[in-house]
Amino acid sequence: MRAGGATRTPDEYAGTTRPDGRVERGNRTRQLILRRTVDIASVEGLEALTVGRLATELQLSKSGVFALFGSKQELQLATVREAARIYTEKVIGPAAEVPVGVGRLWRLCELWLEYSRGRVFPGGCFFYGVIAEFDARSGPVHDAMVDAQRAWTALVERTAAEARDSGELRADTDIPQLAFEIVALMETSNAFSVLHDEETVYRRARVGIAARLRCAATNPSTAPQVP
Repeated sequence: MRAGGATRTPDEYAGTTRPDGRVERGNRTRQLILRRTVDIASVEGLEALTVGRLATELQLSKSGVFALFGSKQELQLATVREAARIYTEKVIGPAAEVPVGVGRLWRLCELWLEYSRGRVFPGGCFFYGVIAEFDARSGPVHDAMVDAQRAWTALVERTAAEARDSGELRADTDIPQLAFEIVALMETSNAFSVLHDEETVYRRARVGIAARLRCAATNPSTAPQVP
Protein backbone atom coordinates (compact mmCIF):
# COMPACT_ATOMS: atom_id res chain seq x y z
CA MET A 1 0.00 0.00 0.00
CA ARG A 2 1.10 3.55 -0.69
CA ALA A 3 0.66 6.46 1.66
CA GLY A 4 -3.04 7.33 1.77
CA GLY A 5 -4.04 3.74 0.99
CA ALA A 6 -3.28 3.78 -2.74
CA THR A 7 -2.55 0.34 -4.16
CA ARG A 8 0.52 -0.37 -6.29
CA THR A 9 -0.21 -1.37 -9.88
CA PRO A 10 0.56 -4.88 -11.20
CA ASP A 11 3.31 -3.40 -13.32
CA GLU A 12 4.91 -1.87 -10.25
CA TYR A 13 4.80 -5.20 -8.44
CA ALA A 14 6.26 -6.96 -11.49
CA GLY A 15 9.00 -4.37 -11.68
CA THR A 16 10.43 -5.64 -8.40
CA THR A 17 11.49 -8.89 -10.11
CA ARG A 18 11.51 -8.01 -13.81
CA PRO A 19 15.06 -7.83 -15.23
CA ASP A 20 16.27 -4.33 -16.01
CA GLY A 21 16.18 -3.99 -19.80
CA ARG A 22 19.16 -1.68 -19.71
CA VAL A 23 21.24 -4.28 -17.89
CA GLU A 24 20.30 -6.94 -20.42
CA ARG A 25 21.17 -4.64 -23.32
CA GLY A 26 24.45 -3.77 -21.62
CA ASN A 27 25.33 -7.45 -21.20
CA ARG A 28 24.54 -8.17 -24.85
CA THR A 29 26.63 -5.23 -25.98
CA ARG A 30 29.50 -6.26 -23.72
CA GLN A 31 29.44 -9.78 -25.19
CA LEU A 32 29.34 -8.39 -28.72
CA ILE A 33 32.39 -6.26 -28.00
CA LEU A 34 34.33 -9.11 -26.38
CA ARG A 35 33.61 -11.45 -29.27
CA ARG A 36 35.30 -8.87 -31.50
CA THR A 37 38.17 -8.06 -29.15
CA VAL A 38 39.33 -11.67 -28.81
CA ASP A 39 39.52 -11.93 -32.60
CA ILE A 40 41.45 -8.67 -32.95
CA ALA A 41 43.83 -9.50 -30.11
CA SER A 42 44.59 -12.98 -31.44
CA VAL A 43 45.88 -11.42 -34.67
CA GLU A 44 47.13 -7.95 -33.71
CA GLY A 45 47.63 -8.16 -29.95
CA LEU A 46 45.86 -6.59 -26.99
CA GLU A 47 47.47 -3.22 -27.63
CA ALA A 48 45.46 -3.00 -30.86
CA LEU A 49 42.25 -2.69 -28.85
CA THR A 50 40.91 0.87 -28.71
CA VAL A 51 37.53 2.28 -27.77
CA GLY A 52 37.37 4.28 -31.00
CA ARG A 53 38.08 1.29 -33.22
CA LEU A 54 35.50 -0.90 -31.51
CA ALA A 55 32.87 1.83 -31.58
CA THR A 56 33.43 2.34 -35.31
CA GLU A 57 33.53 -1.34 -36.27
CA LEU A 58 30.51 -2.29 -34.16
CA GLN A 59 28.58 0.95 -34.77
CA LEU A 60 28.45 1.85 -31.11
CA SER A 61 29.08 5.10 -29.29
CA LYS A 62 32.53 5.66 -27.79
CA SER A 63 30.94 6.66 -24.50
CA GLY A 64 28.90 3.47 -24.46
CA VAL A 65 31.95 1.26 -25.01
CA PHE A 66 33.95 3.16 -22.41
CA ALA A 67 31.13 2.92 -19.87
CA LEU A 68 31.16 -0.88 -20.11
CA PHE A 69 34.88 -1.25 -19.39
CA GLY A 70 36.18 2.00 -17.92
CA SER A 71 39.75 1.75 -19.16
CA LYS A 72 41.87 0.15 -21.87
CA GLN A 73 43.48 -2.12 -19.30
CA GLU A 74 40.11 -3.40 -18.09
CA LEU A 75 39.12 -3.97 -21.71
CA GLN A 76 42.29 -6.02 -22.18
CA LEU A 77 41.68 -8.02 -18.99
CA ALA A 78 38.06 -8.66 -19.94
CA THR A 79 39.29 -9.89 -23.34
CA VAL A 80 41.68 -12.34 -21.66
CA ARG A 81 38.85 -13.62 -19.46
CA GLU A 82 36.57 -14.06 -22.48
CA ALA A 83 39.29 -15.96 -24.35
CA ALA A 84 39.72 -18.21 -21.31
CA ARG A 85 35.98 -18.88 -21.24
CA ILE A 86 35.98 -19.89 -24.92
CA TYR A 87 39.12 -21.97 -24.42
CA THR A 88 37.51 -23.83 -21.53
CA GLU A 89 34.40 -24.46 -23.61
CA LYS A 90 36.33 -25.80 -26.61
CA VAL A 91 39.21 -27.69 -24.98
CA ILE A 92 39.12 -28.19 -21.22
CA GLY A 93 35.45 -29.05 -20.75
CA PRO A 94 35.19 -31.74 -23.46
CA ALA A 95 38.45 -33.38 -22.35
CA ALA A 96 37.11 -33.72 -18.81
CA GLU A 97 34.29 -35.93 -20.14
CA VAL A 98 36.81 -38.68 -21.00
CA PRO A 99 37.72 -41.15 -18.20
CA VAL A 100 40.98 -40.54 -16.34
CA GLY A 101 44.00 -42.08 -18.03
CA VAL A 102 46.06 -41.83 -21.19
CA GLY A 103 42.83 -41.46 -23.17
CA ARG A 104 41.98 -38.21 -21.39
CA LEU A 105 45.50 -36.85 -21.85
CA TRP A 106 45.43 -37.71 -25.55
CA ARG A 107 41.96 -36.20 -25.94
CA LEU A 108 43.15 -32.99 -24.29
CA CYS A 109 45.98 -32.76 -26.81
CA GLU A 110 43.75 -33.49 -29.79
CA LEU A 111 41.22 -30.90 -28.69
CA TRP A 112 43.97 -28.30 -28.32
CA LEU A 113 45.36 -29.07 -31.78
CA GLU A 114 41.89 -28.84 -33.29
CA TYR A 115 41.26 -25.57 -31.41
CA SER A 116 44.36 -24.14 -33.07
CA ARG A 117 43.87 -25.77 -36.49
CA GLY A 118 40.19 -24.81 -36.65
CA ARG A 119 41.05 -21.17 -35.86
CA VAL A 120 38.63 -20.73 -33.00
CA PHE A 121 40.58 -17.48 -32.84
CA PRO A 122 41.71 -16.25 -36.27
CA GLY A 123 45.30 -15.79 -35.10
CA GLY A 124 45.62 -19.35 -33.84
CA CYS A 125 46.01 -19.93 -30.11
CA PHE A 126 44.98 -16.68 -28.40
CA PHE A 127 47.26 -17.22 -25.42
CA TYR A 128 50.36 -18.12 -27.42
CA GLY A 129 50.25 -14.79 -29.24
CA VAL A 130 49.34 -12.59 -26.30
CA ILE A 131 51.93 -14.17 -24.00
CA ALA A 132 54.60 -13.21 -26.53
CA GLU A 133 53.24 -9.66 -26.47
CA PHE A 134 53.36 -9.29 -22.69
CA ASP A 135 56.04 -11.72 -21.51
CA ALA A 136 58.68 -9.04 -20.85
CA ARG A 137 56.27 -6.47 -19.40
CA SER A 138 54.85 -5.99 -15.94
CA GLY A 139 51.39 -5.21 -14.67
CA PRO A 140 47.95 -6.79 -14.38
CA VAL A 141 47.73 -8.02 -17.99
CA HIS A 142 51.15 -9.68 -17.73
CA ASP A 143 50.06 -11.28 -14.45
CA ALA A 144 46.83 -12.54 -16.03
CA MET A 145 48.81 -14.20 -18.80
CA VAL A 146 51.20 -15.77 -16.29
CA ASP A 147 48.21 -17.18 -14.40
CA ALA A 148 46.69 -18.54 -17.62
CA GLN A 149 49.93 -20.21 -18.69
CA ARG A 150 50.51 -21.75 -15.27
CA ALA A 151 46.93 -23.01 -15.10
CA TRP A 152 47.27 -24.70 -18.52
CA THR A 153 50.60 -26.33 -17.66
CA ALA A 154 49.20 -27.47 -14.32
CA LEU A 155 46.20 -29.02 -16.07
CA VAL A 156 48.40 -30.98 -18.48
CA GLU A 157 50.60 -32.12 -15.59
CA ARG A 158 47.61 -33.12 -13.49
CA THR A 159 46.05 -35.05 -16.38
CA ALA A 160 49.33 -36.88 -16.95
CA ALA A 161 49.73 -37.56 -13.22
CA GLU A 162 46.24 -39.05 -13.11
CA ALA A 163 47.17 -41.34 -16.01
CA ARG A 164 50.29 -42.43 -14.10
CA ASP A 165 48.36 -42.97 -10.87
CA SER A 166 45.77 -45.04 -12.75
CA GLY A 167 48.57 -47.34 -13.88
CA GLU A 168 48.45 -46.40 -17.57
CA LEU A 169 51.77 -44.52 -17.49
CA ARG A 170 54.92 -45.92 -15.92
CA ALA A 171 55.41 -45.13 -12.26
CA ASP A 172 58.77 -43.48 -12.98
CA THR A 173 57.33 -41.07 -15.56
CA ASP A 174 58.72 -37.56 -15.13
CA ILE A 175 55.40 -35.71 -15.25
CA PRO A 176 56.70 -32.12 -15.56
CA GLN A 177 59.06 -33.19 -18.37
CA LEU A 178 56.31 -35.06 -20.21
CA ALA A 179 53.96 -32.07 -19.92
CA PHE A 180 56.69 -29.70 -21.11
CA GLU A 181 57.34 -31.79 -24.22
CA ILE A 182 53.65 -32.15 -25.04
CA VAL A 183 52.97 -28.43 -24.68
CA ALA A 184 56.09 -27.60 -26.73
CA LEU A 185 54.91 -29.79 -29.61
CA MET A 186 51.45 -28.24 -29.58
CA GLU A 187 52.68 -24.66 -29.40
CA THR A 188 55.24 -25.22 -32.13
CA SER A 189 52.58 -26.62 -34.46
CA ASN A 190 50.43 -23.55 -33.75
CA ALA A 191 53.30 -21.14 -34.44
CA PHE A 192 54.39 -22.83 -37.68
CA SER A 193 50.83 -23.17 -38.94
CA VAL A 194 50.08 -19.49 -38.39
CA LEU A 195 53.41 -18.40 -39.89
CA HIS A 196 53.30 -20.62 -42.98
CA ASP A 197 49.51 -20.97 -43.32
CA GLU A 198 49.61 -24.75 -43.58
CA GLU A 199 48.26 -27.66 -41.57
CA THR A 200 50.72 -30.54 -41.95
CA VAL A 201 52.47 -29.43 -38.74
CA TYR A 202 49.44 -30.54 -36.72
CA ARG A 203 49.91 -34.11 -37.86
CA ARG A 204 53.60 -33.89 -36.95
CA ALA A 205 52.60 -32.73 -33.47
CA ARG A 206 50.11 -35.59 -33.12
CA VAL A 207 52.73 -38.13 -34.24
CA GLY A 208 55.25 -36.73 -31.76
CA ILE A 209 52.83 -36.65 -28.84
CA ALA A 210 51.55 -40.16 -29.56
CA ALA A 211 55.12 -41.49 -29.74
CA ARG A 212 55.97 -39.84 -26.42
CA LEU A 213 52.91 -41.35 -24.77
CA ARG A 214 53.70 -44.81 -26.12
CA CYS A 215 57.19 -44.57 -24.63
CA ALA A 216 55.71 -43.69 -21.24
CA ALA A 217 52.79 -46.13 -21.32
CA THR A 218 52.81 -49.31 -19.27
CA ASN A 219 51.17 -51.05 -22.22
CA PRO A 220 52.30 -49.34 -25.45
CA SER A 221 49.69 -51.19 -27.51
CA THR A 222 46.91 -49.27 -25.74
CA ALA A 223 48.57 -45.87 -26.29
CA PRO A 224 47.43 -43.56 -29.13
CA GLN A 225 48.22 -44.56 -32.69
CA VAL A 226 48.35 -41.98 -35.48
CA PRO A 227 47.53 -43.43 -38.93
